[in-house]
Amino acid sequence: MTSQPVIPTPRVIAPVALRYALMPVDGNGIQVATVAAMLDDGAGGARARVLPPGETLPYGVVPVLLTDTTVHGVMQLEKTLRRWGALPRPWLVWLADAPARPVQDARFLLRALEGRLAGVARVPYLPVLRAVKGPDEALAYRDVQRAAAKLRRTIEGK
Repeated sequence: MTSQPVIPTPRVIAPVALRYALMPVDGNGIQVATVAAMLDDGAGGARARVLPPGETLPYGVVPVLLTDTTVHGVMQLEKTLRRWGALPRPWLVWLADAPARPVQDARFLLRALEGRLAGVARVPYLPVLRAVKGPDEALAYRDVQRAAAKLRRTIEGK
């Protein structure tokens, strides 16, 4: 009888699956790219990514709509929700476009639309986004890191 040496098998690390599909309602700028990086949480685009126009929503992925706190942005959100159809109810990430409170018309319209959403996560105005080259540089700032942690807690329900 011969014995063979036992070779330890490497620990299998579960692959990271796409969890969030981001769909900007009105434009695609540094705010959208930063929110994608916030939700991705260092997974290299494997947990969250922005869907290009016309791409179908992957099965089992949480849809996330993004818009700013302007009346125009909320009206674009309303148009998107009218065409939403039988897809799962989306989350809304409401991005502050100024250090002031959203205008009354935008707040009222959003309140009317909240029944069609899974929830609303508010991202505060981040002035550093005006001075960075990309989302990776933005995530180095403490206020962006705090906003990212709060955003993930809100959407994940923790």
